[in-house]
Amino acid sequence: MAPRTCEVCKEAQSKYKCPICLAPYCSLGCFKKHKENPCKKSVPEEELIQKLPERSYQVDEPNWVVDKEQFQSIVESSEILGALKDGELRKLIQKIDSSEKPENELTRAMEGRTFREFTDKILAVLNPQNQPAN
Repeated sequence: MAPRTCEVCKEAQSKYKCPICLAPYCSLGCFKKHKENPCKKSVPEEELIQKLPERSYQVDEPNWVVDKEQFQSIVESSEILGALKDGELRKLIQKIDSSEKPENELTRAMEGRTFREFTDKILAVLNPQNQPAN
C-alpha cells in the first residue's frame, strides 16, 4: 500500500491514524487541529454492508452489471478495502449515493483523481487480464 498523505495539512506523509475515525495525520499539531471538529467512529465494513438499502437500477448496458462472483472479488480485494479507508473517497461515495441525481455526482466525482483511481482499482479486479505489466 502506498504511503498516505496527512488529511489535515495535505502535505506530509502520515505516520499516525486518529483512534476514532482512522483519519491519517502526520504530527501532534495536525492531530490537535483534526480534533477541533468532532469526528465519528469508523464503522466496520461488515456493519456498512448490513446497512446498505436495497435499490433497483435501470442499466443501459447489460455488461455493466456485476455478477455475484465479480462482486465477491471486489469485496475481498485488500486494495479496494484499503482505498475505502480514505475519508475523502467515502465522502464522495456517500454524496453520490444520497444525491437526487447520482449520475451528475458520479460525473463530477470522476473528474477528481481519488475517485478515478478507486474505479480503476475496481476495474483491475474485474478485468485482471487487461492490466499492463510492470
